[in-house]
Amino acid sequence: MSNPAEYRADPGNNPTRVSQPVSRPKFIALGMLLIVLGLIAIGAPLATTIVVKIFAGWLLLASGIAHVIHAFTARMWKAFFEDFFLGCLHIAVGIWLAFFPLAGIIGLTVLLAGTFVVDGFIKFQMGLRLRPDSGWLLMIVSGVVAVAAGVLLILGLPSTATWAIGLLIGANILMSGIAFLGIGLTARS
Repeated sequence: MSNPAEYRADPGNNPTRVSQPVSRPKFIALGMLLIVLGLIAIGAPLATTIVVKIFAGWLLLASGIAHVIHAFTARMWKAFFEDFFLGCLHIAVGIWLAFFPLAGIIGLTVLLAGTFVVDGFIKFQMGLRLRPDSGWLLMIVSGVVAVAAGVLLILGLPSTATWAIGLLIGANILMSGIAFLGIGLTARS
């Protein structure tokens, strides 16, 4: 059989069937763009963190406005107060995130660190449950690394707040770029 990177998955029911060759130049271009964007984010982690925080604020603000409008326009709505309160909560948090860029970065870093710790414990437990199947040890190692990263982020506060979110977003974009570039470079036209 040919190189699996050579084909795009068929949208039908059988995920192992393939439909057509991938466009190498498009994968290479996307990979290179993502690599550049990832390196920019890694190079300016505080700016990346602030941009992400502001964007999330605007999304919550729009969501809150939609909830409040819905609460007042939905006739005979049983959950008016809950919908209205949820809208007000989203508006308040959205304003805080969008208009006070440096406020809350520590809170977001704590949330990220907590997510890593919980994620790590779940992966560790998953690895124990998977033992002796293949990959169980890698899952445990992944869990330990996630817990360690979360603990290090918390122990490094407040300084980790200035770089952690932006760096991790940049690393994610960079790795996506490397993966797409690899697909493009290894695929046959």
